[in-house]
Amino acid sequence: MPTTILFNKPFNVLSQFTDQEGRITLADFIGVKDIYAAGRLDRDSEGLMVLTGDGRLNKRITDPNNKMWKTYWAQVEGEIDSDAIAQLCAGVVLKDGKTKPAKARAIAEPEQLWERDPPIRKRQNIPTSWLELQIAEGKNRQVRRMTAAVGFPTLRLIRCQIGPWKLENLQPGKWIEEPTIASHKNHN
Repeated sequence: MPTTILFNKPFNVLSQFTDQEGRITLADFIGVKDIYAAGRLDRDSEGLMVLTGDGRLNKRITDPNNKMWKTYWAQVEGEIDSDAIAQLCAGVVLKDGKTKPAKARAIAEPEQLWERDPPIRKRQNIPTSWLELQIAEGKNRQVRRMTAAVGFPTLRLIRCQIGPWKLENLQPGKWIEEPTIASHKNHN
């Protein structure tokens, strides 16, 4: 059975195994052969990645037709309001088209959150707030573009869940092998 890994990608790490420019990649953390990232996280985003050698599982995770929900915690600039939440839930018009409706809600800062290195720049006069956002598609930088489109730019973005797989207490830069992957179905 192919190996499947859950990895907490730190900030400033590329979600690939090689880089011509010498930047930090998955290879700096994971020495397992014949696995591939099932989806990407931008270099400036953090959180859960699933890596697998199972091509069918990779397709199930990444193909938008499968509607596998990905859940994110976004720290945004300003106090997120109900109008912005409603817009996110209805779908947001971006340059490359309207997003599918999301599931969105304001949340308190997640308790299990780690300090980011480097930390988010703090502004004296501008508050921040947290949002939980679930999407079932994966346009380039979609969550950041969605929050900006509704007037609340993302300062920090952490993916905490992909389908049934959760980040839980996995620390940045750490990974675990997922032994029961074959038993997982396509859950929301």
